Amino acid sequence: MADGMLRADYGDRARLLIVMPDSSTQVISQDFHSACDPEISFDASHILFAGKKTSSDNWNIFEMMIDGTNVRQVTRNTGDCKSPCYQATLYTIVSPKPWYQLTFVSSDGHLNEYGGTTATNLYSCKLDGSAVRRLTYNLSSDMDPFIMSDGRLLFASWRRSMLNRGPRGRIALFAVNIDGADYAAFSSGGGKRIKHMPCTTTKGLAVFVEADSIPWDGAGSLACVNLRRPLHSYQPIPAVTDGLFHSPSPLPDGSILVSRRSSDNSDTHGVYRLDPSTGRYDLIFDNPDYHDIQAKAVYSRPEPDGRSSVVTEENPHGKLYCLNVYTSDLERPDWMPRGTVKRLRVLEGVPLSDNSPDIQATYVDEASGPSRFLIPPLVPRRVLGEIDVSPDGSFNIEIPANTPIQLQTLDADGMALRSCGWIWAKNNEPRGCIGCHENGELTPENILVDALTRPSIKLTLPPERRRTVDFRRDIMPIIIKNCVQCHGGDASSVHLTRDLLPVADSGKEKHFVNRSYQTLLAGINEGGYGKYVHPGKARTSRLIWHIFGRNTSRPWDNSLSQKQVLKMPPDQDRKLSDDEKKTFIEWIDMGALWNGIPSRDNLPEKNQNSGDK
Repeated sequence: MADGMLRADYGDRARLLIVMPDSSTQVISQDFHSACDPEISFDASHILFAGKKTSSDNWNIFEMMIDGTNVRQVTRNTGDCKSPCYQATLYTIVSPKPWYQLTFVSSDGHLNEYGGTTATNLYSCKLDGSAVRRLTYNLSSDMDPFIMSDGRLLFASWRRSMLNRGPRGRIALFAVNIDGADYAAFSSGGGKRIKHMPCTTTKGLAVFVEADSIPWDGAGSLACVNLRRPLHSYQPIPAVTDGLFHSPSPLPDGSILVSRRSSDNSDTHGVYRLDPSTGRYDLIFDNPDYHDIQAKAVYSRPEPDGRSSVVTEENPHGKLYCLNVYTSDLERPDWMPRGTVKRLRVLEGVPLSDNSPDIQATYVDEASGPSRFLIPPLVPRRVLGEIDVSPDGSFNIEIPANTPIQLQTLDADGMALRSCGWIWAKNNEPRGCIGCHENGELTPENILVDALTRPSIKLTLPPERRRTVDFRRDIMPIIIKNCVQCHGGDASSVHLTRDLLPVADSGKEKHFVNRSYQTLLAGINEGGYGKYVHPGKARTSRLIWHIFGRNTSRPWDNSLSQKQVLKMPPDQDRKLSDDEKKTFIEWIDMGALWNGIPSRDNLPEKNQNSGDK
């Protein structure tokens, strides 16, 4: 487990086992060093699984008959591929006939936003392994795909871009079409911080494992939502209070197969049959020498609905429109009255590479000795553009396809009022939303909004022309010019100097942070907030309060202070210009990074817009 968020990469030396009705068993992966993640075809004739022939092989997707014969390899030369599942039919208007695909989890080699492990995303390919396409572009990790009866993929998504529930973020349930379009939250509110390993039942429930901090295998308690109202129907599975559960999967009668072990690690996982309505469970199989997980019942089931696709890879762009940014999930609508939002800022997220600085590093303070310093855990961002929002709250933009973006609605001072997590549009996809953090179960008003009466505003600058904001290049000159004279001495409560502090970072090339940067970012806590700067939220940062001479937070921030705010600098001869204030705002809203300029290693691959892996 990496910091309570990442599961161990289990599966090494695992084997696939068929359990017969009489409890006899048969190993069906004898020719593999390791095999895991079994998935049964809709007609119960085949098994997809992840396997590797030798210990040094990459994980690949294989398919075999239900009795373990006729094994064939599906994926090749696509890195480590795991968690396969069958898709329903996919078709386009111009395709002569529908075709079948499968989904799997893999990586493009970039690190996740926390910097510790490789990010994973959902991919698809045809059943013969051809036409590999990337479906999701989350900069942390997507995992655990499950095909629902309506043909969409339900999966777990690690969300870190908004610092949800602290610097580590959260893992929530999302859904996406099998062509990668229409990515949206499925169940994100209520319950514990981590929700993963989802499945749906024949009784209209989505069941999943949840935890606030999960152990090595990802086990936890069980919870569910109703498929008719997944955003507002969360409830824990009743009476399931003992032990930890793992990898639920559906049975024909609405119950589930699920693995269970004791929470004190005194035994191994066994396979149980559990009724989600009562929480009662009964043991089916247990080999005490193994962890028995990822159990799937072998039975034929209806094929999910087929899906049409508008994705056209020849088009390198997609479109994104919003009906009304004032339609939101705020507790009180009068907190953000019409006219509050002036502009929209669109940011591109740039994946981390192995050459990116460590997120947590030790800086060397010669006066007091080494101490820990938390560098903001956000990836570099580049500005795709800023536009005016229509008076009715609508906007309509064209963006690069297959590119993780973040939307920020801005007030009159240019501060982000609301920020979304990573979203994207596929090639040629017209993606829309009702509002800004709106209730996803709402029906939009049947009106023609202003932004849709005009062509989309193009925010498609080439990467080399996308603007960045960097502490070293953009913020430090302002500090030298306006702040060091009063805050440069040791006696100052806010110590701002040009001194560079070397970073000791586990054998990598030596990096440095500036003492001014260390001072401003000091004290970052589990909520992602520091004493002076809240990365990603300029409006709640005390540094911005002092620059403007007033508290700039909003009612929904729960951070209003009654204390008087002193304006800095107090000397009117050295007051900041509007452009300098905007630079501070953008720096914080874009993550308050020491190094906000993406290296060449961070840049997307040339073929990213094509969808090819």
